[in-house]
Amino acid sequence: MGVGVSIFFLTLGAILRFAIEPDVFGTSVHMDRVGLIFMIVGGVGVVLSVVMGSRRGHTSEERLARREINPPEL
Repeated sequence: MGVGVSIFFLTLGAILRFAIEPDVFGTSVHMDRVGLIFMIVGGVGVVLSVVMGSRRGHTSEERLARREINPPEL
């Protein structure tokens, strides 16, 4: 899940949590709780995307540095 999808979940969760009445679908579905779950999933997704993105970028730089030191033979 990328940063864009995570921000979408955060936004959707905030709308469900704060802008819609909790009992709009009756007593069986609580939209404020669903919104809270979406906000938690979005927050975790943002954190994981940032951590994994920085890790992914670091390995790319290492590979590029190794190629410059030891160029492939033709």
